[in-house]
Amino acid sequence: MQNNVLLGISLMVVTTFMFSTMDGVSRYLAENNNVFTLVTMRYWFIALVMAITCLFVKNSFQKILYTKQPFTQFSRGMILSLNNCLVVYTFTLLGLVETHAIIACYPLIVAGLSVPFLGEKFGWRRWTAIFVGFVGVIIILRPTTNVISDGAIYALVGAIMFAVYLILTRYVSRLDSAITSFFWAGIGGTVTMTIISFFIWEDILREDFLWLLIMCLLSASSHFMMVKTLQVAEASVIQPFSYLQLVFGSIIGVTVFSESIDLMIVIGAIIVIGSGLFTAWREYIKKNIQHNK
Repeated sequence: MQNNVLLGISLMVVTTFMFSTMDGVSRYLAENNNVFTLVTMRYWFIALVMAITCLFVKNSFQKILYTKQPFTQFSRGMILSLNNCLVVYTFTLLGLVETHAIIACYPLIVAGLSVPFLGEKFGWRRWTAIFVGFVGVIIILRPTTNVISDGAIYALVGAIMFAVYLILTRYVSRLDSAITSFFWAGIGGTVTMTIISFFIWEDILREDFLWLLIMCLLSASSHFMMVKTLQVAEASVIQPFSYLQLVFGSIIGVTVFSESIDLMIVIGAIIVIGSGLFTAWREYIKKNIQHNK
């Protein structure tokens, strides 16, 4: 089991780096291209990969897609695709550093939503951690210095949308496997973005075709890596390492896009990450206690 944990952590680190790199490429492309078109192309590429996969797993593909909760599964994909559009657009307004710093609060939102929607029970320690975490978000937003920017609001909405997606993912995981959920997320997102593309479409600049291909490859491979990671280690063990996306994203933002990191972002991000890690730790302890019983 220890080897599985170490392998899972290693895969998670690589996966977060790939997601961060994809975010950097998306930020670059979104400067001069339509965000909806970019995300649509990403999903079409994933759909192509899924179609090719079908050729090699003909006998088991029906079994993979089978679910008793198709509406919920499809809704996950729809929410994630729209969230991708919002977050990529936010990159062009706030940059990678501040966007990732705000979105890093999504595990705290997941923890809060899991009580009414998943029936989980929290003690005062985790509720305190959630409250402290949102204090960190407020520090990043800096509402006392000036009017909160549209980009900051979009980033916060993006965090909420991603949290809802994860809540639905945890809900469907009670009956469906990770690979089933992965395929349904791709289907829901592809259908949603294809419908939107009929109304909002702008051709990608020809000089950006190579970067578009790189973005699509990173998208497909990083999602595949995430599925493999969840197959070798428990989500509660690897989840804390997802915060590395903030670190990698900030490095790319500063070195590639000349973004700046001010003290308020650093303080707020440390509080948010610390609260999230504490919440994950308490959840891990709770699961171990229940398992030992």
